[in-house]
Amino acid sequence: MSKKGKIIVIVAPSGTGKSTLINKVMQELSYLSWSVSSTTRPIREGEVDGVNYDFITEEEFLSLRKENQFIEWAQVHSNYYGTKKSFIDEGLSEGKNLLFDLDVQGCDAIKEVYGAEARVIFIEPPSVEELERRLLARATDAENVIQERLNNAKKELLRKDDYDYKVVNDDFETAYLNLKNVIESIVKG
Repeated sequence: MSKKGKIIVIVAPSGTGKSTLINKVMQELSYLSWSVSSTTRPIREGEVDGVNYDFITEEEFLSLRKENQFIEWAQVHSNYYGTKKSFIDEGLSEGKNLLFDLDVQGCDAIKEVYGAEARVIFIEPPSVEELERRLLARATDAENVIQERLNNAKKELLRKDDYDYKVVNDDFETAYLNLKNVIESIVKG
């Protein structure tokens, strides 16, 4: 009998360095399989359809949602995101260690279905001020989108103690080592 896979979820406010941390983890830990979520948001420079996300139209997304194909879905920053049920169940049965990048709502939905089987790691910025500085420095969003992301971040930070693990991204290398150690302990557990 093959070993059942693990569900590892990373959640963080926008601008915490979550994507950079995840990219390094995925490069270094070959036993992780990336969960490719579907989204209606525009593709960003450097992203690849089917690798970073499954980029689909809002019409396609709403059709899949109506057919109850998503285990979790949410509308975040005026775009839809969702993870297909079949992706998770097939991955777990194949023994894959699935790594997810979800928002707070997505974490809640995964936890509701999978309970303690889904292990959630919250990436925390050193401060809201630093988070704002990072979002402005990133220069990928309009001012109104940055403000929306900051407002959402403040709400998400209120939930930071609701999750299984917490990693503060003050210093990237330290945060990365902490994240890597947490993931290794989940996979071995």
